[in-house]
Amino acid sequence: MRAALYLRVSTTKKRPRQKDSDAAICEQNPEVQEAPLRELAQRRGWTIERVYTDRASGAKEKRAALLELMDDARRRRFDAVIVFRFDRFARSVKQLVIALEEFHSLGIDFVSHQEALDTSTPMGKAMFTIIAAMAELERSVIRERVVAGLDYARANGTKSGRPIGRPRVPLHRDQVVPLRDDGLSWRQIAARLDASRSAVRRAFHSPLDPL
Repeated sequence: MRAALYLRVSTTKKRPRQKDSDAAICEQNPEVQEAPLRELAQRRGWTIERVYTDRASGAKEKRAALLELMDDARRRRFDAVIVFRFDRFARSVKQLVIALEEFHSLGIDFVSHQEALDTSTPMGKAMFTIIAAMAELERSVIRERVVAGLDYARANGTKSGRPIGRPRVPLHRDQVVPLRDDGLSWRQIAARLDASRSAVRRAFHSPLDPL
């Protein structure tokens, strides 16, 4: 088995007043993450093909080393990816699940040292199935909300879901012509009839029934 290690540190320097906690040290020093991952790979008898390291905030979804790792995964340059923690690898559950699904389709296992997730084992495969199912449930709920919102918008006068403006007022031509003959402007007529100027013009120039 060829393994790839992925490490992410937020910074190479300790921030002012930052305590020397285990979490802080983990965020600053990639060696703190790398050592246990190498030990894990050694216990499994896996060969470490490459170590990918990002020095970037976890808020950034696109990171140079992570993008390179994903490209190499598609080229099947390794058989497993080992990370220290989920939050070192992905910024959200959505990003994690998308990556896990792609690894699964490529036949690449994923191991998280701290969360004890290992998709190369039956229990790890079951955990992945649960995570993927929860993510799909979330996507389904979001889709249902969007569809319901669009249906409501269409039923109330719009197709896009944008705020609904002034409702169209049915106008008769004989409502507009006398006011126009009296010398009122389109703006004045629109205000008098509580309609838009374009609706007033259409009513004036059309011999048809209400617009």
